Formats: sequence, structure tokens, C-alpha cells
Amino acid sequence: MTVPVHGLPSLVREGLEVAVVPPALRGSRWHVVAACAADGRHGSLVALDGVHDLDAAESLVGRFLLARVSDLPDDLPLHDAGRLVGRMVRDVETGDEGVIDEVMTGPANDVWVVRGERGELLLPVIEQVVSSVPETGAIEASVPAGLVWEEV
Repeated sequence: MTVPVHGLPSLVREGLEVAVVPPALRGSRWHVVAACAADGRHGSLVALDGVHDLDAAESLVGRFLLARVSDLPDDLPLHDAGRLVGRMVRDVETGDEGVIDEVMTGPANDVWVVRGERGELLLPVIEQVVSSVPETGAIEASVPAGLVWEEV
């Protein structure tokens, strides 16, 4: 069973090449995910090539699976709480601003908790609302009609 860390969504998928860290003294550090079944809430049940028995699987408990940056999804910056919390969000229509205070991971999409002078906004992280995250500066969002800044 794999569990995502640092508030990120599970990125494990069949065919992904991963490095086990810390590595075993003998054998390969690199494995390919042979099968992956996610339950959406608690992590993923994963089978790795080269891990053929219970003893080999138990030796991986408590270790990390790392993937190459080039193998990660292009939209990862939209979900990386460590890079998002504290960033400014600006509505493209009203210019209202707030700061991302929390990233909530949901089964369909993430939700940013944005707090500003006018209160709290729960902003769904979907393509129609937030399409990209620049390296620096405010993140532009198209706040849907009906979502308004509410007083806390």
C-alpha cells in the first residue's frame, strides 16, 4: 500500500518507473509499477516488478517511492500544497485577492481555501477556474458566478 505525502495526490500509476529510497544493500533500486489499484482515500495497492514474494514486499515497508520529475503530470503545480500555501490569488474579473491558506484534496478535484480581506473563498481547482500556476506573482483565477467572497 502506498500513501501520498506532503498533501499531494497519489501519482503512482501502472508503468511508472520508481526508485525505492533508502535502497536495499543488494538488488535494484529501480522498479516499474506493474499494477496499481487506488481507493481514492487511503492510497494505492501497488505491485512492483522484481518484488515477487511477501518477504520482498515487507522489506519495502516504510520506504519512499520516488519518480523522475519528467514522469510527473504537467499539472502538478496545481496540487503541490508546499508551493501553493501563502501564494496570492487574484480573480481575473474583480481583482479581489486572497492568500491560499490550505489545499484540500478531494476525490474529484482539489479545493483551495483562499482567505482575504473580504473573508474566505473555497476555490475549486478545475481547468475552467485555474489553468496554470506561474513561478512567481499572483495566481490568476476565474471565480465562477455564485461563488462570492463571504465574511468570516
